[in-house]
Amino acid sequence: MRVLAAMSGGVDSAVAAARAVEAGHDVVGVHLALNRMPGTLRTGSRGCCTIEDSNDAWRACDRLGIPFYVWDFSERFKADVVDDFVAEYAAGRTPNPCMRCNERIKFAALLEKALALGFDAVCTGHYAKILRDADGNPELHRAADWAKDQSYVLGVLTGEQLEHCLFPLADTPSKAEVRAEAERRGLSVAKKPDSHDICFISDGDTRGWLAERIGMQPGDILDETGAKVGEHGGANAFTVGQRKGLRLGRPAPDGRPRFVLEVRPKDNTVVVGPERLLAVGEIRGIRVSWAGRPPAEATRTEGTAFGAEFPCHVQVRAHGDALPARARLERGAGGEGASDDVLVVTLETPLRGVAPGQTLVLYQGTRVLGQATIDTARSLERESA
Repeated sequence: MRVLAAMSGGVDSAVAAARAVEAGHDVVGVHLALNRMPGTLRTGSRGCCTIEDSNDAWRACDRLGIPFYVWDFSERFKADVVDDFVAEYAAGRTPNPCMRCNERIKFAALLEKALALGFDAVCTGHYAKILRDADGNPELHRAADWAKDQSYVLGVLTGEQLEHCLFPLADTPSKAEVRAEAERRGLSVAKKPDSHDICFISDGDTRGWLAERIGMQPGDILDETGAKVGEHGGANAFTVGQRKGLRLGRPAPDGRPRFVLEVRPKDNTVVVGPERLLAVGEIRGIRVSWAGRPPAEATRTEGTAFGAEFPCHVQVRAHGDALPARARLERGAGGEGASDDVLVVTLETPLRGVAPGQTLVLYQGTRVLGQATIDTARSLERESA
């Protein structure tokens, strides 16, 4: 099988490529140039996609004896990830750029180009697993090492994309084993620290970065009753659930901390309140997609009640817990398969700090069912107050 190995410059992608070679595949390595300032070097373990990472990817491919290329996807990355990130914050939502990158760059633009060039699959160092159902359809599942599991950020993949994905680290019991294997193979990235934070904000100052790109103006901070309790320098820099950086001039009556409950970009207002009002019982998601065959309740099949609730677990953060819930699909005005379908998730236990713009991913057992972008999250206590 002809395999294109996406080489980030980290230890996971290097070992994944090595395993693909060892499995007998015809492997070619490619590093995606996403940063428009390639001279920018990593600071500690922040960021990725730098010239340092490109060099590390090249050294890994040289060690493995496979061809290496750099593909410039910076224009696509800016339009589909960076500009989307800015637009979402400008609209008062909290986006997940890693989800958008996986969806639109690594498993859309990259996979599309790979297939056009005659490759059979794209190999990455993600910790996730692809299994087949009784009819041979691909399913996305959690990796063996749940502590490193990355199935959440891959929840945007479709069944068609899963047909052409290869995740060699799926059954690896720990990251320590990956590093030990890299050292045995003589890969120079064996001890390289993991990258974290948003790759295109290398210093980690998201608020400062956004302030340069969004016309932020000072405004009011209100409590849950509508009373002014402070001022802010720009509502777009806040996110639901935030506690730090509020700098309120008026303490809560009970003396307890306040949290951001709502961001209103239209009137440049931030609403804060007690922690208990962050708990939501229902989440509504848009831009729904299924990671393989959708649940029967989400398809129009004979003998199945479309729109009926089905049991699942829902996860709204990459490293968050998956909580028991029930979900149902509301058909949009565009009809079956329309992009305006709405996924309604009812939680068995309230979940705190759910922000519009985040991604919800549904699971049944270890299997990823699909995902949606959170449009609204209902706090039942706040609504009844």
